[in-house]
Amino acid sequence: MKTLIRNGHIVTATDDYHADLFIDRGIIVYIGQDLQFLVPAADEVIDASGLLVLPGGVDVHTHLDMPFGGTTSSDDFFTGTRAAAFGGTTTIIDFAIQQRGHSVEEALDTWWAKAEGKANIDYGFHMILSEVNGETLAGMGRLVDQGITSFKLFTAYPGVFMSSDGEIFQALQKAGEIGALVAMHAENGSVIDVLVQQALAQGHTEPKYHAITRPPEAEAEATHRVIALAKMAHSPVYIVHLSAQDALEEVTIARDKGQAVFAETCPQYLFLDDSRYEESDFGGAKYVMSPPLRSPDHATHLWRGLAGDDLQVVATDHCPFCMQDQKVLGINNFAKIPNGAPGIETRVSLLYDAAIRLNRLSLNRFVEIMATMPAKLFGMFPQKGTIAVGSDADLVLFDPQATTTWGVNTAHMQVDYNPFEGYNAQGKVHMVFSRGEKIIANGQYLGRAGRGKFLKRKTFAAP
Repeated sequence: MKTLIRNGHIVTATDDYHADLFIDRGIIVYIGQDLQFLVPAADEVIDASGLLVLPGGVDVHTHLDMPFGGTTSSDDFFTGTRAAAFGGTTTIIDFAIQQRGHSVEEALDTWWAKAEGKANIDYGFHMILSEVNGETLAGMGRLVDQGITSFKLFTAYPGVFMSSDGEIFQALQKAGEIGALVAMHAENGSVIDVLVQQALAQGHTEPKYHAITRPPEAEAEATHRVIALAKMAHSPVYIVHLSAQDALEEVTIARDKGQAVFAETCPQYLFLDDSRYEESDFGGAKYVMSPPLRSPDHATHLWRGLAGDDLQVVATDHCPFCMQDQKVLGINNFAKIPNGAPGIETRVSLLYDAAIRLNRLSLNRFVEIMATMPAKLFGMFPQKGTIAVGSDADLVLFDPQATTTWGVNTAHMQVDYNPFEGYNAQGKVHMVFSRGEKIIANGQYLGRAGRGKFLKRKTFAAP
């Protein structure tokens, strides 16, 4: 369809102006003042007066249909991407998992099968490397040729995902050679394991001990270590879900020295704190995620990091597990609570509320951290993450005067709780376009399963 959006307030990471824009075959083909001459050519004319026209959100950290801890995350690629669209996100990058003893191609085929016929919006994949050897290192190069240009490794979860320093170093070296970006889960898993066993031996089984046994120092130490490994490997590195002031300081120091270090944080670390673990009747399990929620002072530093570009991205780490039949697996042992929480739908409105109503960030910076910078870092810009002639028409018409009240009954994520229950966010998604197709309008889902396309991403280029 050909669509003319008139009288909108267009905001990108660098610009802020009023104009019309014309969409044809899923691409933005005209942006300008008073494009009245295009009205007869349009199949639909939309008046965006009073609305912000934003690039569709880009969430580069999701876990849909992911096996973990004896269960599987409750959102699959249909329900998860539909919820993302309702929330103003039009592109995700999910994580495929290379299992020990299996090839990266097998993992990619498995995750393609999970997404095919289900995804409502466009998607890409990072590849989690569960082991690093000659075969997986060679496989990294083969995947880059297929548009999988980022890989994830862990310093946590011994015996499952954790890699040694030598293995991480080799993967970083390989990534530097082939133009890939390594994303690191940075916590000291060996120390955390000791703390967990000590807590359980003392009879401490409640959810709050998940946080107590994963202290900020464990995150800071691992962050320092992977930054040092990346420097020795002459490779960029991206720290996922950074939660603690201590870890942020390590990133800030490295960036101030000119090292190619990038980092994301997540809404849960900006809006919630560790007092949530005190909820009665096992309610603290809702917030069991890794890294855990921190004390409130950490969020202050994270906002400073976003304002000062020490943090470049806000992603969700969306990994939902229902309380009723999944989180309860750890009711007598906090170490068995599936790690993760929902957030794919709430990110854009929460960030807008905190950035604009609370005057923490500018409109341009809000767009940058939720869409533009993730698209740049992960090889999708300018196809995604901005509003420009030639870019995909992934657009959000956003009402800055309306209010979004979040709760389990107002969201579309397939999970039986909402971490942000009762939060009133200034601003509301009014309409969402994905490649020019209207998929959300006035709270109604207009998309269809399987319309999302796999994104073959470009190699890493430092923004």
